[in-house]
Amino acid sequence: MKTIDKIYINGEFITPEGTEYFDLINPTTNEQLGKVLLGNQKDTQKAIAAAKEAFKTFSKTTITKRIQYLQNIQTSIEKRKEEFINVMIEEYGGTKQFATISYAYMLKGFESVINLLDTYDFTKTMGKSEVQMTPIGVVGIIIPWNSSNVFICSKLSTAIAAGCTSVIKPSEMSAQQTQLITECLHEAGLPKGVFNIVNGLGEIVGAEISRNPDIAKISFTGSTNVGKIIAKEAVNTMKRVTLELGGKSPNIILDDANFSEAIPLAVIAAYMNSGQACIAGTRLLVPENRLEDVKKIIKEVLSNTIVGDPKNETTAVGPMVSAKQYERVQNYIQIGIDEGAEVLIGGLGKPEGLEKGNFVKPTVFVNVNNQMRIAREEIFGPVLSIITYKTEEEAIEIANDTTYGLQAYVSSSDEKRAHKVASQINAGRVQINGIGHDPMAPFGGFKQSGIGREFGIIGLEAYLEPKALIR
Repeated sequence: MKTIDKIYINGEFITPEGTEYFDLINPTTNEQLGKVLLGNQKDTQKAIAAAKEAFKTFSKTTITKRIQYLQNIQTSIEKRKEEFINVMIEEYGGTKQFATISYAYMLKGFESVINLLDTYDFTKTMGKSEVQMTPIGVVGIIIPWNSSNVFICSKLSTAIAAGCTSVIKPSEMSAQQTQLITECLHEAGLPKGVFNIVNGLGEIVGAEISRNPDIAKISFTGSTNVGKIIAKEAVNTMKRVTLELGGKSPNIILDDANFSEAIPLAVIAAYMNSGQACIAGTRLLVPENRLEDVKKIIKEVLSNTIVGDPKNETTAVGPMVSAKQYERVQNYIQIGIDEGAEVLIGGLGKPEGLEKGNFVKPTVFVNVNNQMRIAREEIFGPVLSIITYKTEEEAIEIANDTTYGLQAYVSSSDEKRAHKVASQINAGRVQINGIGHDPMAPFGGFKQSGIGREFGIIGLEAYLEPKALIR
């Protein structure tokens, strides 16, 4: 049993004024790992005050100095690779495959921002005027539980690159992961107050960040419903917001695709991070006349998809993060059955031999139409809906018939055709014949998948305010 009873404010690990504890539960066994002492409103206000004071000098640091700080953090993280992987497996239930990829993405976040700083010009000429790209101020960073440290690294590295200071509210469910990254950040030797981390509940710590007038910008990743609450609160003080929210990503398999390659890839896209991913390709759009082929390949692929202990190298789907999330996914499977969709594979209940943990049977529905709740709402678990189409135009129409627009996928043996279809999808990112991540390309959503973008130049400029000097 581990007790985490410190938060990080103004360069020090301190005991919060909050008195409430949150239990940390291993999702693989549902045994208690430990507990975390949560910060309260006063703790958050202290953190914001420290960041506000630090901004006075940090905003004036040189690019060279900022790069050095980012390299220091990177070096600290590199020393503790196995710890980062193991704590994610234990506390979150992420598979070893996913935890290893996540660790690599943590480092890539710093590498890409350092490369960006080497080339970005903070002073531009526009028309006849000088335009200075100035740090926006104190940034409130609010993080979800499904890839906690990756989000901390990507958002904080961008804030540092811009010359901003930060107050971070990670998920209380990720406290052990947060403790590890905080130790690395502390070792990196940044000036006091540049980053501050307060474990706490969204309705307390997150709410204070959202309304406090000394926060200039919020960068939030999480559900659309919570994003709307943050945006409503933020507008009272005209905070800038970057909101990366939910998704219901379509995956269009065109009739000329290599199905023996595209369908296994579609399963990976649907079940990445055990389905707990906003970019998961959970709507699989296939030609109506190829449905039987698709069903056959899906069954074969899933017969070799291992669900189980996330520590094992071969495990592809681990447990849901909590018993609450498990019940949410079960409810959606029941909704799909009640709506008249047919369970091709999976269904209700836990896989045999995995009754202790929050394990869901990887489930595939067929006979799904795009108006069903399982096709319209984000489930956040290993549940895939197969929807058929007759023409390419209909596939595009179905793909775009959603309130979301975060990511999409298109597969075709004709690169030009795939590109043409991808260009018609209303999503922030469209993956063509694969699954990849470009840390220099913008990431974010259309419609209710969010506001603004992260990564690359567009992501950096979200932390900057343009100031025109007109002579």
